[in-house]
Amino acid sequence: MTRAAVLTAVGAPLEVAEIELPGPGPGQVRIRLAAAGVCHSDLSLSDGALRQPAPAVLGHEGAGTVTAVGAGVDTLAPGDQVVLNWAPSCGNCHFCGLVEPWLCADAGKAAGVPYAKLAADGSDLYPGLGTAVFAEETVVPAHAALPLPPGVPLTDAALLGCAVLTGWGAVHHSARVRAGESVAVFGAGGVGLATLQAARIAGAGPIVAVDVSPAKEELARAAGATEFLLTSDATAKRIRELTGGHGADVAIECVGRADTIRTAWSSTRRGGRTTVVGIGGQDQQVTFSALELFYFGRTLSGCVYGNSDPAADLPRIAEHVRSGALDLSAMVTGHIALDDIPAAFQAMRDGRGGRALVVC
Repeated sequence: MTRAAVLTAVGAPLEVAEIELPGPGPGQVRIRLAAAGVCHSDLSLSDGALRQPAPAVLGHEGAGTVTAVGAGVDTLAPGDQVVLNWAPSCGNCHFCGLVEPWLCADAGKAAGVPYAKLAADGSDLYPGLGTAVFAEETVVPAHAALPLPPGVPLTDAALLGCAVLTGWGAVHHSARVRAGESVAVFGAGGVGLATLQAARIAGAGPIVAVDVSPAKEELARAAGATEFLLTSDATAKRIRELTGGHGADVAIECVGRADTIRTAWSSTRRGGRTTVVGIGGQDQQVTFSALELFYFGRTLSGCVYGNSDPAADLPRIAEHVRSGALDLSAMVTGHIALDDIPAAFQAMRDGRGGRALVVC
């Protein structure tokens, strides 16, 4: 038996309950979680904005220690510290063949297969985004557990599994920020704070953070923002004023709202790049005129999981963690228990705080 935060039905509050977690099958590993980050994607799965079979154990940003391995696993052993990869690539599909593992056609298959049972009634449980880290332990495919590079604290390492890989990749892979370029980051939650740090490390400047909450300013500036703006109808104008009247070379949207995406686009200079990281609902429609698409010559692109190859990017990111350039702990605004996840969800709805970290 192990404890987990269970989503009994889409839209229902999470309930901490005992679950029956089987031993690892062929090609699987069992992991004792050290920590799990509470990501906005988990809230979207809980609320139904993203599809999720239920009942389920959510949570996809985690790190822990391998306790057992199934038959055929020779890449990991009990005692290994790992970071969970919620979108492990298959290596065989069309997109993997194009060396675009973040678009792997099979990455999400594990989420649709029951992995455990609810102890109370034996109901099948599904793993949120294939990892189910809102629990004391989980079982995942071995290729969804990446060895933790040395020198990175295990608890903080949970953030590498989503927020940091996404923010780092948005800057270095999707937007390809160059030293000296101006960057505007919309949203200063977990992913936004990682994006700000990545922009700082890339040598960008000025770096403008935009958020709805004035309480985020201190967090944003600590992460690397040189300017902080509260969201308003004049946001795009203010960003142009801060960037010599041209607009930002790069705008990165980490919210997933139509109005924020539109503002990020309008804040970008002619010929600049607008990258959308935030996951919005199907009802969030963004419109552009044919003339502005031609005239401004901007590039608008989506960004999935930072367009990252986690196995290749984790060692690079770890170098910056060890050097102190990337501060994982500065992104965390609360250490909580499994029972506190609903309150963390509400904080995200209210736009409060950075990343809440569930410590198991």
